[in-house]
Amino acid sequence: MKGLAIDYAILLPALVPLAGLVLVLVADLVSPHLRRLPYAVAGLAALGSAAATVPGLAGATTRETFCLTGRAAGSLPASSGLPQVCLWQADALGSTLQLAAALSAAVCIALAWPRARRSRPTGSTREPVEAVLLLAALSGTVVVAASRDVGTWLVALELATLPVIALVALSGRRSAVAGATQLLVTSLVSFALLVLGVALWFAGTGSPFLTPDAALSSGGAFSTVGGASGAASAAASAAASGAAAALPSVSGGVVALATVLVLAGVGFKLSLVPFHAWTPTAYAGSSVPVATFLATVSKVAALAALLVVLRAVAVLGTPAVLSVAVLSALSMTLGNVMALRQDDVVRLLAWSTVAQAGWVVLPLVSISALGVGASATYLLTYVVATLVAFAVVAVMVRDRPGQGRSIADYEGLWQRSPWRAGALVLALTSLAGLPPGIIGLVGKITALRPVVAEGWIWLAVIAAANAVIGVAVYLRWLRAVITAPADAADTARAHGGGGALARRRPVMVAGLVLASAVLVVVSVQPDLLLRLLG
Repeated sequence: MKGLAIDYAILLPALVPLAGLVLVLVADLVSPHLRRLPYAVAGLAALGSAAATVPGLAGATTRETFCLTGRAAGSLPASSGLPQVCLWQADALGSTLQLAAALSAAVCIALAWPRARRSRPTGSTREPVEAVLLLAALSGTVVVAASRDVGTWLVALELATLPVIALVALSGRRSAVAGATQLLVTSLVSFALLVLGVALWFAGTGSPFLTPDAALSSGGAFSTVGGASGAASAAASAAASGAAAALPSVSGGVVALATVLVLAGVGFKLSLVPFHAWTPTAYAGSSVPVATFLATVSKVAALAALLVVLRAVAVLGTPAVLSVAVLSALSMTLGNVMALRQDDVVRLLAWSTVAQAGWVVLPLVSISALGVGASATYLLTYVVATLVAFAVVAVMVRDRPGQGRSIADYEGLWQRSPWRAGALVLALTSLAGLPPGIIGLVGKITALRPVVAEGWIWLAVIAAANAVIGVAVYLRWLRAVITAPADAADTARAHGGGGALARRRPVMVAGLVLASAVLVVVSVQPDLLLRLLG
């Protein structure tokens, strides 16, 4: 190996959460009775990580570090001089995903803000442990979005997953333990599939790098199912990989199988059907801030991991994949149907996650730049809207202990708290793809473009039908928010009256305001999100 180039400035989005993690542990040793200090440090670390991603958003070039030259990169074709491969590559899309994860984590930390400033019970370590776990999961998410070697990719993805399991179980309730157990079992199955996929990738390419050049070394294009451009794409792929034609033709099939296994492994983390069973149990059993983290940051980590692989194999000219189409159709349909049956808003949002996961992977029937960009666009749309919806639920639950989990608890919210109702209306209409949530409509149109371009008309029809069902899902909740109660006096007594409201939580409100502001901005200027993704 001739050299290893490291630019620590490029690594700051991952280093800042890790530094915050260490500071939380040190602060807990120095001042163990301060309940809010760990969250303050964690929140600042998350915001610092978000700020560190900004240089990667504006530039058209990819920010690279951990670059290997010489024999260590010898699996790549050396057209001139020494071959080089960079293990960390953060372009506009990767940096935007990192930014979304960091801001979402900051909002989750604000929602988990403890009530008391001091007097943590002796022996209680929940606050620093929760802050450490949140930062560890965030750092894993940031790393997986930029990793380009199978070792870092796999370790970072599990680092983004395992702390969340502990977070779910941290409350100690029976429902939380049940949710954590289901999440742990599915995570183990997911990890087994991912390891097998990584092994097949190495067997098919002979390279530990998740790059287009490594994929080309497999010597062939995937088999395609559906789509009008399959022959042309296959021909282009054959021409591009002519130098590797001497390799066994079976290598292309091995890479295809590796990609399918990675899709299945990530499907558990994305809550795709049939890998979704843990989702409603884990969401309902955990606290609202942890459920918010599961629905946002964890989903960013899962899609980021999948896009790293799909962007590598896109060079093979695969126009469409049937397995993605089936998973997408099943997830959208089952998620919407089950969400229609829910009265608990957290379970409704859990099944909404399943349905929205189908929309997230819908554009990936086209493994191309268009499909990857559309998938990332829809994911960010979903993350911002879901973050606002969960933030409203968290504030309601904190202000009125024992309430805020049922749709009935939101009746007349427009009269009681217009600004919360406005934020929730914007979030629900964005998820439904209706005005004033314009960004949701833009996301759905963007997601359908690659599907129509590849000629998957039946899938587009299913998606359109599910868009209509999804409107019914969110209108049930929306109607309760904007409908005036039949008897204002009875409603006031049922909700404790105006004087029974708990003391305001300024940090929680700030988290809701931050998430709502982002949603308003991207709804007014949806092209801003498209530009961020390059």
